[in-house]
Amino acid sequence: MTRTWILPILLVLCGSLLAAGLIVSGTPGAAAAVLLVFVLLAGVHSPLIFPRSTGVLEARRRAAVDGRPVVFWRPGCTYCMRLRIRLGRSARQMHWVDIWRDPAAAAEVRAANDGNETVPTVIVAGQPHTNPDPAWVREQLSRSV
Repeated sequence: MTRTWILPILLVLCGSLLAAGLIVSGTPGAAAAVLLVFVLLAGVHSPLIFPRSTGVLEARRRAAVDGRPVVFWRPGCTYCMRLRIRLGRSARQMHWVDIWRDPAAAAEVRAANDGNETVPTVIVAGQPHTNPDPAWVREQLSRSV
């Protein structure tokens, strides 16, 4: 779990150091702006913007019941953030699995992507799709609901 928070913590620490340096040099307004930017970047790269992750077994079970896609992701992944943001509220209808929290999920992603942990990998009707277009994922979600 701590692995998912390393980048956001580093961003906040770096922003704090830069802001402290700017305060010492006499520009508190710039320090506040820099700190705000780094805090926002940390928030975007944190797991907080993603729906609550489940384990791969639970996600598979739920997908078998409701037919919704399973999304394998990891914090800090730009493509995962793009998918999450472009899906908007409909992202909460899918089953999200953090591959850094679940070794079995990471193994499943590697099996689907020739040994690489390429995310986002979306499973629709048992078929893996690596880094699919968000519009296509939204279409698949509307078919399953």
